[in-house]
Amino acid sequence: MTTPMSFDADTTLMSEVTAAVKAASVTLRDRYTPHARGVSLDEVVDEIHANDDAVLDVLREPLLRARQGSQWAEDELAGGALPPGEWWVVDPAEGNINHVHGMDDWAVTATLVHDNRPVLTVVHLPLTGDTYTAVAGGGARLNGQPLKVSAKTDLGAALIGTGQAKPGEDERTFRRIGDSVTAMFINGLVVRVSVPATMQLIHVAAGRMDAFWQFSDVRSGLVAGALLVSEAGGTVTDLAGEAWNTGSRDFLAAAPGLHAAALEVLSPIA
Repeated sequence: MTTPMSFDADTTLMSEVTAAVKAASVTLRDRYTPHARGVSLDEVVDEIHANDDAVLDVLREPLLRARQGSQWAEDELAGGALPPGEWWVVDPAEGNINHVHGMDDWAVTATLVHDNRPVLTVVHLPLTGDTYTAVAGGGARLNGQPLKVSAKTDLGAALIGTGQAKPGEDERTFRRIGDSVTAMFINGLVVRVSVPATMQLIHVAAGRMDAFWQFSDVRSGLVAGALLVSEAGGTVTDLAGEAWNTGSRDFLAAAPGLHAAALEVLSPIA
């Protein structure tokens, strides 16, 4: 994944973004309970929105201030290409549904996107204190230590993941997810189906999982992980094998030794 701009030396920006994301993460951590909150759909949705609003109140301004001229992508569930320029694509509670249900797999993410390609990202996990970072051309790191994707070359030995991008997607998408999971059950070792995407993609970047695919273009769930995986040495494309960007219709991130095999299984379904 390449961009026309280099962020290798922009340590000040990375420092400012990391500080902003960590500060916002304190707000989300303080809202966490080890039990589920909300019974009815309306109650659950209200809890989700309250999490988002509380975190955005402390995250938006520091990020816009850190990168003069940057813009804010408002709808975290939106997909498709962004207008030219630099945009902050943020998920104030990535895995919000898990947070609301008392689970521990959630994070705060902030990614700077330049002309539809992610160029800098910070993902912070408040319960563990782990911070994943990446810059285009500068590598991916966990708590400052370099990340490297899996060295596997046999899809039959692979731990692979996918998940639902958002509620209420069309039936065709749900059926493709089901068909693709069945195909990977047959061709892979173990398939993990869970949300959110970022929490699986950090494992791909760290070499703990071997591939992740998704039939969706919800950009806030993919931009951070796409940059982390590619900067850790992985291959990130759509399901036609073309280089991925925020305008792509679907998504595959894999260890390079498995990417072609995963694409062969998934592309007929896509």
